[in-house]
Amino acid sequence: MPQMAPLWWETLYMMFIMSFMMVNIMMYFTIKNDFKSKKKEKKMFINMNWTW
Repeated sequence: MPQMAPLWWETLYMMFIMSFMMVNIMMYFTIKNDFKSKKKEKKMFINMNWTW
């Protein structure tokens, strides 16, 4: 019979995985919103015709 890990190791591992997933989800949505706002800013700058 294989040796079992203590229950608190498993709970720590599950908490780490859950927190990792939540941080990644939050980063995904914040970066997605940042790109939307940057696109709006870019549209404002595209209207200006720069000549060199």
